[in-house]
Amino acid sequence: MSAPTLADVAELAGVSRQTVSNAVNNPDLLRADTLARVQQAIDELGYKPNRAARNLRTRASHLIGLRITPVQEGTASVVMDRFVHSLVEKSGEAGYHVLLFTDALEDDPLTGYDELLRSTAVDAFVVTDTYLGEGQAAWLRERRAPFVSFGRPWDDDNARHPWVDIDGAAGTELATRHLIEKGHDRIAWIGWKKDSVLGEERRSGWLRAMHEAGLPTTGLASRVEDAVNSGCSAARVMLAEAGPTAFVCASDTLAIGVMHTLAERGLQAGDDVAVVGFDDSQVAQTVWPGLTSVRQPLEEAAVELVKALEGLLATPSQVGPGVMLTPTLEVRGTSGPDRR
Repeated sequence: MSAPTLADVAELAGVSRQTVSNAVNNPDLLRADTLARVQQAIDELGYKPNRAARNLRTRASHLIGLRITPVQEGTASVVMDRFVHSLVEKSGEAGYHVLLFTDALEDDPLTGYDELLRSTAVDAFVVTDTYLGEGQAAWLRERRAPFVSFGRPWDDDNARHPWVDIDGAAGTELATRHLIEKGHDRIAWIGWKKDSVLGEERRSGWLRAMHEAGLPTTGLASRVEDAVNSGCSAARVMLAEAGPTAFVCASDTLAIGVMHTLAERGLQAGDDVAVVGFDDSQVAQTVWPGLTSVRQPLEEAAVELVKALEGLLATPSQVGPGVMLTPTLEVRGTSGPDRR
């Protein structure tokens, strides 16, 4: 059976082909009762407009560009996979498709953007990694290219582009308070190096919770590369010099490193020393006895980003305030027993 055509819809609705075209492309031109009749015919027949033809008329590609980077070796988290899947799904529901691209030149994140802009292949971009200082947002703003960012404008208080972010400090504060409530009073922090804005934000949540509880932090913090072996080394030093009963980590990768070190010493994560990670990766969900981890609301972030894109690409364009989302804590075996 052949797919229904625009003419089939027009015949069933008792209107002209131009009226059906207006219902699809310019619904504001039709009376409410006419639009409802056409829409009913579209739904009844299962008619799907020819996207390519529609794109030619509207000069829109209905493609959203998203730059992706390789997963770093030696890490346990592939959290961006969950975000990309959610973004593709939510964009599709809104009538858009996500076009993934990489750097046209190695180590230059702007070349991929430049190629797509020159070819007018996409309607807008979703920019990530805004905390890395790579300048994508500023570069796109200078060229008046539509974009939304997954990440707040860390280095530009005057930025007016739409953004959605997740409050990392709230996540680590939640994790630290969870351990304090279990009776821990020597809770160590293993985070990323000081030049990581995102890492310092997550560290601030640990600090805030510790200070509010009147607990010491001196000698209980370490800054390292985001790799399993770095987490191992930091935990060895911390256990030898500071004797913490619990660890809060900036990532699941570092938390897995801590668990390795505990195993080397014949200690059980949870029963002997509590460990909490960040990102709720698949590794956190499957490693024994289950890694307690901060879970980012990536599905909700995708929903909010698509809403921002729809507003940005509307006529006239509508740019709302930035959206900050709060993570949750997935409690598993590495939280250990109550020590109170």
